Amino acid sequence: MSIQQDNRFQAIISHAKEYGFVFPSSEIYDGLSAVYDYGPYGAELKKNIRDYWWRSMTQMHDNIVGIDAAIFMHPTTWKASGHVDNFSDPMIDNKDSKKRYRVDHLLEAKADQLRENGDAAGADALLASMDQLLAAEDFAGLKQLMNDHKIVCSVSGTANWTDIRQFNLMFSTQLGSVAEDADTIYLRPETAQGIFVNFLNVQKTARMKIPFGIAQTGKAFRNEIVARQFIFRMREFEQMEMQFFVRPGTQMEWYNFWKEERMKWHTSLGIPAEKYRYHDHVKLAHYADAALDIEYEFPFGFKEVEGIHSRTDFDLKSHQEYSKKKQQYFDADIDPATGKPYGNYIPYVVETSIGLDRMFLLVMSHAYDEETITKEDGSTDSRVVMRIPAKIAPNKLAILPLMKKEGLPEIAKELLNECKPHFKCFYEEKDAIGKRYRRQDAIGTPFCVTIDHQTKEDGTVTIRHRDSMVQERVAMKEVRRIVMEAL
Repeated sequence: MSIQQDNRFQAIISHAKEYGFVFPSSEIYDGLSAVYDYGPYGAELKKNIRDYWWRSMTQMHDNIVGIDAAIFMHPTTWKASGHVDNFSDPMIDNKDSKKRYRVDHLLEAKADQLRENGDAAGADALLASMDQLLAAEDFAGLKQLMNDHKIVCSVSGTANWTDIRQFNLMFSTQLGSVAEDADTIYLRPETAQGIFVNFLNVQKTARMKIPFGIAQTGKAFRNEIVARQFIFRMREFEQMEMQFFVRPGTQMEWYNFWKEERMKWHTSLGIPAEKYRYHDHVKLAHYADAALDIEYEFPFGFKEVEGIHSRTDFDLKSHQEYSKKKQQYFDADIDPATGKPYGNYIPYVVETSIGLDRMFLLVMSHAYDEETITKEDGSTDSRVVMRIPAKIAPNKLAILPLMKKEGLPEIAKELLNECKPHFKCFYEEKDAIGKRYRRQDAIGTPFCVTIDHQTKEDGTVTIRHRDSMVQERVAMKEVRRIVMEAL
């Protein structure tokens, strides 16, 4: 990461706290590593992203329905899903500093360093070697790769490493009133399993016919040893997942469909397509026959924000095996090859899984802009503006009476009462109008309306557009329509 990009990322983190988007959790007690709280504007932005995703899935597709499954699940769920045996990362400890690291993070950091030094080919070769060794679970080869590239601990500065070993990422806890008698259960590391165990409940009650999808948003928990890059990798995070159940043999058709459909969703927010790329997996998860990531170019490089996975029938078949309850679907459609109904089968699944917190960081990274403004007299000024897409901005409209007297607040509150049932508004009387505009720019409010003395005379107001800073005089009764059209 270049110094310029690093400075930009640090500026975004500072801005997020200063303007009420994201706070370090438990900050009065010096915080908790890799855990964050969302402030007033962050909570609104996060909710708006979640709602935009939810509508795109459950409202715009007539064959997708939603559920809200519990965080706690029967512990056998995680045995059936493979998480007990397979949900782990290769870790290594430095014997001098006693610090533990994820091996892939150390190698990726080295690749970033090579790229910054102009050795892009060396960086690509290093990452290709890492992917191959991870796919083969060749831990001795991974350690040799670290030694070959002279990777040292950032704390001790030494390469005095332990052997590489797997570390399970699930948080465990006890369910029961007495610890000695309690059963060990897990905080869910993903939301998908809540969908799979409810497959037949949903299919029957919602009268769904294959192909159909089940969507869910919710918290997940992973005991990340190396949590970093602000809210990009956290121990408590939120996912937005959709599992799409399909007829066996059609999974690649649907895999490609959702690959394109999800990229359309991302670019529908006005984010340029060149900021995204696909990354096909070299090492497939134990349940997948195809997988890719949608990556976005953050200030710290291209990183995953969403995964598209063809999960085959692994999940439903495994839950059928462990629960001893059939997870089959009867397909009455006629198979053209046989002239008979397809009959009973366990459906295949295509998954779309996006991190809500990562999507939040993506929006913040894209929106943040430090702009120099040239005034009419030739002097310059600067502003920080969050160019958040209007449809997901925390506040849609700021209503600002020019003065706190002479009836202007009363007129402003009339407009507020007219608009707030339809979209989120903000009202403020304090400070000069220029300062108020700058604060609204900094939280991403797309429109500001100023009520002044002319409003009393002819019923017009000044509406200001965040991105262009263009101000125009419009009838106050037109404000609601103008904002609604932008949304």
